[in-house]
Amino acid sequence: MNGSPEEPEVSAAPAAPHPADRPNSEQAPRKFQTTFFLRVGLQMAAVIVSGVGVVILLAVAQHFGYLEETGVTAGTPGAEYTCPMHPQIRQTTPGRCPICGMKLVEVQVAPDNRDQTDTQIALASRRLAQIETAPVTRKTAYRTLQTVGSLAIDESRKSVIAAYVDGRIERVFADYTGVHVRKGDHLAELYSPNLYAAQVGFLTSRAALEKLNPNTLPIVKETQEKLAANSRNQLIELGMTEQQLTELEESNQARSRLTLYTEIDGTVIKKLKNAGQYVKAGEPIYEVANLSTIWLMLELYPEDAALVGFGQRVEAEIQSQPGVLHLGRVAFVDPVVNQMSRTVGVRVELSNETGKLRPGDYASARITMPIGSEGEVYDDLLAGKWISPMHPQIVSDTPGDCPICGMELVPTSKYGFSEEPVPLPKVLMVPREAVLMAGKNSVIYVETEPGRFEIRPVTLGPMTRTEVVILDNLKEGDTVATAGNFLIDSQMQLEGKPSLIDAHRAKEILENKGPLQSDEIHIVPLAGAAGDQLEQFFSAYFIIQKQLADDKKLTESQVQSLVSAGEELLKTSDLPEPQRDSIDAILKAAEHLHHMDLAAAREQFKTVSHRTLLIAFSLRKEGAESGFVHFYCPMVKGGGGDWLQASGPLRNPYFGSEMLSCGELVHELPPVGHLKQSKAE
Repeated sequence: MNGSPEEPEVSAAPAAPHPADRPNSEQAPRKFQTTFFLRVGLQMAAVIVSGVGVVILLAVAQHFGYLEETGVTAGTPGAEYTCPMHPQIRQTTPGRCPICGMKLVEVQVAPDNRDQTDTQIALASRRLAQIETAPVTRKTAYRTLQTVGSLAIDESRKSVIAAYVDGRIERVFADYTGVHVRKGDHLAELYSPNLYAAQVGFLTSRAALEKLNPNTLPIVKETQEKLAANSRNQLIELGMTEQQLTELEESNQARSRLTLYTEIDGTVIKKLKNAGQYVKAGEPIYEVANLSTIWLMLELYPEDAALVGFGQRVEAEIQSQPGVLHLGRVAFVDPVVNQMSRTVGVRVELSNETGKLRPGDYASARITMPIGSEGEVYDDLLAGKWISPMHPQIVSDTPGDCPICGMELVPTSKYGFSEEPVPLPKVLMVPREAVLMAGKNSVIYVETEPGRFEIRPVTLGPMTRTEVVILDNLKEGDTVATAGNFLIDSQMQLEGKPSLIDAHRAKEILENKGPLQSDEIHIVPLAGAAGDQLEQFFSAYFIIQKQLADDKKLTESQVQSLVSAGEELLKTSDLPEPQRDSIDAILKAAEHLHHMDLAAAREQFKTVSHRTLLIAFSLRKEGAESGFVHFYCPMVKGGGGDWLQASGPLRNPYFGSEMLSCGELVHELPPVGHLKQSKAE
């Protein structure tokens, strides 16, 4: 104070925190940060989970039709929807395929029966689908079986040289495998004490026989002769040849060593014993095979083996001789199927005079045969010749004996070979690309008119490399799709029509498509009471036909008249068995016609009409003056729209007033006689 300037007021600095309190002050903000981020993360996860759940719920709702896509209508009432990729998926509301997720499309139902088995492909669509066609041809076709096999030794020309008696091999002359020998060549020398003892016994008995004088009792002489003969036969049983016995008798000196000879010309393929080895009686020493003919062993599937016969020509190419063809002939077809491989063994004999074919080598074989051939087969090398029944490579211009086995030659005609060329059969064939196959189903699409393709279930015959034989449902000149046929089949599926996956449905429709036909219509008269009853049956049928054509429900009396007439017919003994079966079918179908509404009665009327037509194709009352008329309506759903009338004009019982005159004339049946050709044909 005292006039001195005032000093500023200075506050004391806060005291530094105590070290023990510092950690608590730093943990607060860190704990806050952790809690904040955890809360935000949980909120974001909840939002994501909720979004995914909403998407899943929307997808499920859309799949089951509770939620429609924008711009997608609820669907046409009564319509059916299918997947373009999975046509087996069918449902009554729009949506998506549960398999692939594609949008379902509406099935285009065929407007009438005529369009149930075909589809129309526009020219522009045909170009995009690259559809190609080819004609069905009828020609002679050959099937070539190609397989592989191995060469083997001809078992009929193989011999084993074995010991006839116990002993020791003193010497071997054929001392390595592969030696070529001729019949009668010596192979080995065998020492045998047993053989020596037998020779001594033979010489002793022979000497005793020679010492007998004329005064010897006959019984003693006979006994000694038998003893000498038995001793000689024993030596033969021990392996001595006639030549060796002659030498023994001339030298009158027993030998303890026996020379073994080969029995055939050939090659030593196995040498089983060496010099110095002991052998027992029956033990093999050599195996010799004549390789001038060898076997080619093939394995064929049973259906292929069924086409192969004795003597059939086979072309073989040996692996070690590429490009060289060897001609052989079938000598044996195994009558039993191998249970393990499910194949049939076929043996082919090949000539090997040059010795270049070696057993164990592999070969490819080719057997060519005409498809569909039955009866005799022509082979220019066997025509009018004689052949060995055991060795088909032995062919002669004249009768005689086989030089290999000695059997008598037989004419080649015994094995189905013709002496003159025979006309070969012709079969229907299409390119293999034309056939669509799935399991047991096989279908072909036929272009019946430009752009219109009809499905045809077919039965396949034998196949060649490029073509296949068709056994039914096609005719020569038909045009079939060979490319783009899978797209045609897909179009059929989208239209709800029969396709490859349900070919049986197409077969059922096609069987009912078109009027009822008969291979031969021959009407014979039925006399007496049976003929009168038959005429009453036809009259009852015509009343029902007219009632349906007039759109009137059938009455009990009308149906009962038909049933009663049929039952009376069955009581007659003059009615043939096929017609009895037709009457039985009619009675079962007509029994409840009067209980049905008009639509159901018309459907059941198909069976009644078909069976009645079959009867009218074969029987009429004797003395009948007027014939009947067979009509057919192609508009009847499911086919089978045939009926019979006593006369015109046409009155359609299946549609009545809706289409009373719809139909066509098929047959004008005479009261009796033969109708060679139908008008529809």
